[in-house]
Amino acid sequence: MASGVKPRVKVPKKAAAGDAITIKTLISHKMESGQRKGKDGNIIPRSIINRFTCDFNGQNVIDVTLEPAISTNPYVEFEATVPEAGEFKFTWYDDDGDVYETAKKIAIG
Repeated sequence: MASGVKPRVKVPKKAAAGDAITIKTLISHKMESGQRKGKDGNIIPRSIINRFTCDFNGQNVIDVTLEPAISTNPYVEFEATVPEAGEFKFTWYDDDGDVYETAKKIAIG
């Protein structure tokens, strides 16, 4: 497991049914490409977030494949339509098999 990995998400607390909202996500992750050498001269193993998904009430909203050229601490911003009150579930997948998750609820009002 990569150390210091911290997902952060910003979702409005309320929206009107049918509104498009902006969702902002950031995950703290060093993102090593696997092409650099460490102080000992050995290649540092690749360690990147390679996939990001967001689901709303069990339905997929976005599914993104991330490649080694992605920057450290990847930021993803996107719009989603909110048909009803519910919960967004955010998932980041790491090369080493680790999965980082967080969720945010949104109310209709």
